[in-house]
Amino acid sequence: MSPLGAALAERIGGDGPITVAEFMAAALGDPDSGYYMRRDPLGAAGDFVTAPEISQMFGELIGLWCIAAFEQMGAPSRLRLVELGPGRGSLMADLWRAAKIRPRFVAALSIHLVETSPALRRRQGEALPGLPVAWHESFAEAAAAEPGPPLIALANEFFDALPVHQLVRTDAGWRERTVDFDPGTERFRFAASPSPTPTCAFVPPALRDAPAGAIFEVSLQARAVIAEIAAEIVACGGAGLIFDYGHARSALGDTLQAVRAHRAHEVLDDPGTADITAHVDFEALAHAARASGAHVFGPVPQGDFLRRLGIEARAAALAGAAPGQRRAIEAARDRLIGARQMGRLFKVMAVTAPNLAAAGF
Repeated sequence: MSPLGAALAERIGGDGPITVAEFMAAALGDPDSGYYMRRDPLGAAGDFVTAPEISQMFGELIGLWCIAAFEQMGAPSRLRLVELGPGRGSLMADLWRAAKIRPRFVAALSIHLVETSPALRRRQGEALPGLPVAWHESFAEAAAAEPGPPLIALANEFFDALPVHQLVRTDAGWRERTVDFDPGTERFRFAASPSPTPTCAFVPPALRDAPAGAIFEVSLQARAVIAEIAAEIVACGGAGLIFDYGHARSALGDTLQAVRAHRAHEVLDDPGTADITAHVDFEALAHAARASGAHVFGPVPQGDFLRRLGIEARAAALAGAAPGQRRAIEAARDRLIGARQMGRLFKVMAVTAPNLAAAGF
């Protein structure tokens, strides 16, 4: 058993079962043994690959989207660019390179990266030498560090890693799904709370009569973060752009999954050694953003969004400049926009101040 697993087993033995959200938060973010605290999980040698690592085109097109938003704002002299979960810094590096076509945009920028992983902060620093970068533990901390100027917030595969509560429909009604530990088998197992918890109230009315065994997932942290982003955008001006995999409408389903070395891993086994994620509920995010006064565009499939921004033309230009890499460039394009790859499962949503539109929607 992993060291974190042993610590969680001891905690459960003393205090009783914990929520799925508590298990996920510990597995990913425990200061000593959490998955993200000790490693760079990206790339072929890691556990998974994200869009910015697949192709420079992704970050470049987001850079052009940011320039369009900046010009809609009236080209302010100062602009905060906040990225949540910036991975290795690849998206920001490609964005910055593309953004140099608008020197006024580059001159206005201060870059704020929301990153809790020491290992990934080091990789980001290596990828972004000389850029005006500051690191923060949370969006709230980033917003407070430079209050006032308008902002653009970016989040690619950030919300899927925020802890989710799982609610399960039993014969007695909705209950919180919990994680228990079986000393006999020395393994973690799912259970259910004996009575409803406050989180059970988040099941939408249309889904409350689901059959026994149905599961509904809610990320209270995701709703809180998008509300913070939207409120800052409404107060100061600006826009936010979110990429993630998930569903456009709130729905039933168990989407909790773990990945290790690019393969599926049992969610409850060896916490701290595998990535754990859940599909994003975009309808819940949109509702929270609108409640803060922001306008919401989308969600739309990632493939449609990137096509509207010109990924096919960009791929053709790159292939023309480097004909020997044509197949690799076309494969990367197809992976980002293909219906059977990332093009449909991944969604894109924009959050803007009331006076702004959003390109690509």
